[in-house]
Amino acid sequence: MKLWDKGLPTDQKIDMFTVGNDRQLDLVIAKYDIQATLAHAKMLHQIELLSDHDISAIETELDVLANHIEEGTFVIEDQFEDVHSKIEFELTKKIGDAGKRIHTARSRNDQVLVAMHLYLKEELLGIKSQVKELSENLLNSAEKYKEVLLPGYTHFQIAMPSSFGLWFSAYAESFVDDVYFVNAALKVVDQNPLGSAAGYGSSFPIDREFTTKELGFESLKYNVVAAQMSRGKSEKSTAFAMSSIAGTLSKLAMDVCLYMSQNFDFMGIPSELTTGSSIMPHKKNPDVFELIRGKCNKIQALPYELSLLTNNLPSGYHRDLQLLKEGIVPAIQDLKACLEMAIYALKSVRVNEAILDDSKYDYLFSVDTLNELVMKGMSFRDAYVKIGIDIENGNYKPEKNTKHSHIGSINNLCLDKIKEKLNSV
Repeated sequence: MKLWDKGLPTDQKIDMFTVGNDRQLDLVIAKYDIQATLAHAKMLHQIELLSDHDISAIETELDVLANHIEEGTFVIEDQFEDVHSKIEFELTKKIGDAGKRIHTARSRNDQVLVAMHLYLKEELLGIKSQVKELSENLLNSAEKYKEVLLPGYTHFQIAMPSSFGLWFSAYAESFVDDVYFVNAALKVVDQNPLGSAAGYGSSFPIDREFTTKELGFESLKYNVVAAQMSRGKSEKSTAFAMSSIAGTLSKLAMDVCLYMSQNFDFMGIPSELTTGSSIMPHKKNPDVFELIRGKCNKIQALPYELSLLTNNLPSGYHRDLQLLKEGIVPAIQDLKACLEMAIYALKSVRVNEAILDDSKYDYLFSVDTLNELVMKGMSFRDAYVKIGIDIENGNYKPEKNTKHSHIGSINNLCLDKIKEKLNSV
């Protein structure tokens, strides 16, 4: 069954090519199509295109289908092109003509648009919640380990003293920036496109403000052509937000992999969170963080994939847009899984509190020693030369008790300020 079926046969190869894997992907948006169909039906009832009997029957059967979706027993068989045709078929089978009337003043593209907006909105809110939870955990770890010093590196060379408090809270605050992108994407998707039909509206006297309120959208996409053009833009906005999160999470995972290696030995995670080798009995590999890194790197390519799908399309609907789901849906699931695993695994991180006992880290304090000389009256350039010569001649003695007091430094982390930022987004 196809919503556009006029009773004329289509070639089987054409069917297979045009449908692709839509049936599998549509299971993800099935519950949102039910929500939108119910809102649309209530609106049709309000403008007297559906009777009291019709709306009662539709509500009852949509509730049954929603329960099947929730229980995981809802399937889209091969004879159906997509979730929309499946739901209409089930309604018509159970309640007859009322099911046939449900498509009044709607197009399949209209259905995909509103279902995707609802789906992306819910997923973005879920991802935002996960990112905030991870940031809160990182801030808790920053507080716990704020006194434990950690080598800072530039160019992969020992640079200046850092701390676990600084490291954990750096990622916590970076994730706040990523939430700004999520909020921007939410602004884009939290607009109701329903009622645009095939992209040019309808001659039926539909009430688009009614469905906007019914579906809980913040706003309405007023212009019907603009509503149509939101397909692709909504997915790209979401993808850019996801890419921002993925970039931070990938960098965090890389740090963990590096710091867990024996050459660094800055931190470790329990053995049960690592994997072994098939031939080396000593191995405890950070596969979880390696996979987070790899999956997040893939996600960072998503905005460009979606851009290439849509960047030369004129206004109006084109079948190319169907392919957007193939990228965005799996990527959302991957990012949620990566965030979940990061939240789970990072709670168990153990830090090495004696890293700086190793003499090779003495040079971390060369800048602090230089600054002490400047504070005592020596010019910066002369102090710089003196410390450089002392290091070359093996006469350098580090001063390890210096304090960094400015805002955002190792001894003034401003964790409360970062927490305020996090709570405000």
